[in-house]
Amino acid sequence: MARDENSIPKGRLRRTAKLGGLAGGQAARAYAARAADLTRSEERRREAAERRQLQAAERVLDVLGQMKGAAMKIGQVASFVDTGALPKEAHERLEAKLARLRDSAPRVSFEQMRKVVESDLGQPLEQVFEEFETEAFAAASIGQVYRARLRDGRRVAVKVQYPGIASAVRADVQNLGLLLRVAKMLAPGMDPKAMAEEIRDRLTEELDYEVEAQTHRAFARTWRGHPFVVIPEVVTELSGERVLVTEFMDGIGFDQVKELPAPERDRFGEIVFRFFIGSLYRTRRFSADPHPGNYLLLPDGRVAFIDFGMSKRVSHEQVEAELAVMRAGIDGDAHQLRAALVEMGFFPAEDPVITAERVQEHFEAAAGWYAVDRAFTIDRDYVRGVMIDVGGPQSRFWDVMRRQTMPPETLFARRMEGLTLAVLGQLGATANWHRIAREWLFGDPPATPLGEAEAGFFAGSGDAGGHALRP
Repeated sequence: MARDENSIPKGRLRRTAKLGGLAGGQAARAYAARAADLTRSEERRREAAERRQLQAAERVLDVLGQMKGAAMKIGQVASFVDTGALPKEAHERLEAKLARLRDSAPRVSFEQMRKVVESDLGQPLEQVFEEFETEAFAAASIGQVYRARLRDGRRVAVKVQYPGIASAVRADVQNLGLLLRVAKMLAPGMDPKAMAEEIRDRLTEELDYEVEAQTHRAFARTWRGHPFVVIPEVVTELSGERVLVTEFMDGIGFDQVKELPAPERDRFGEIVFRFFIGSLYRTRRFSADPHPGNYLLLPDGRVAFIDFGMSKRVSHEQVEAELAVMRAGIDGDAHQLRAALVEMGFFPAEDPVITAERVQEHFEAAAGWYAVDRAFTIDRDYVRGVMIDVGGPQSRFWDVMRRQTMPPETLFARRMEGLTLAVLGQLGATANWHRIAREWLFGDPPATPLGEAEAGFFAGSGDAGGHALRP
């Protein structure tokens, strides 16, 4: 019996075989290439190495895209973060393929997805929807999204989980060792231990759309009425474990935004910055997945944020600890910065190698784009430099990084900041990021027209059910 070419390999053995074959094949090709390199000149060896690296990345992305689940999630993350693993020219050549992986993953047939929807709703589609487009307009790591219209006229987006994806994700969690070997082919600077913790703790939660719906509603309450941030409403009565129905947002995607004039890209970038990084300090709840498929520019200039499968709520104590680190680093108080990081558990107080001066230098390399008071354009070269500095053994700060431990409660915030920076780099966005950040880090007055527009919104106090917590 022929197998549907779009079916997802679900069992652990089949998924292990795919990942193992990919990792083993790459290793074999690398061995053969090293032997061939012995007969080449230095320049030809470099060119051949870059060509092999590009081909390897393409093969990795193809396999991860077919697998979906945790495997594809890794590919999505790596698809827009230039970690410096590939030569600049090679990374640029990959972008079209990477964008397809991010936004147009291999589709599962509508008939298969229809069964999931009707099973969750307990009734035929025609009894619930006036219209239901059979072609998905977006695909993610564990589901596809369809346009539809309810019988009362409302336009909605219907996110449907891939059939059998739960088994695939459980297999991926068991296969974390192989997954991380594959991930390092794309981005050697990724922290394997931190990535493993993230996948284990969060991806299985992402399988339950009822959990996501609850988080989504909390974000909608928090940001309702905001002057330039829009969170679509959840249609609770039609949402279940494998189906999530929300208000449809009609706007343009990230690839189109990148083609807009610089002032419009700058404004969009500032909104992204304010929503993702600002919300950590202002609302204590933030989306940890700022990849470009998760927001749209609406015709009226507002930005709709549409996916909350990977989000985090942090304690008041955690926010205060984060603020202590950021304030000390921005103020250039190296000894206080080191003490604040020790207090959070990044490294022991008595470690003689990790000096206050070295810690301050590392902070400025990682956060210089908003730690220094000046207008600054974030471009791809800058992002590459930061990712290399914070990414792993190739970093000039590896002496510090290899001796520190990432506290589990800080992982999502650091990931979110890095991915937000990567997005701003693709936009080539310009702003005085420092003065904007001071609004939530130090309680400074609004630094921009957007800041003035939202000042009244964040004037109150409260938690995620109210508006915000001022520092």
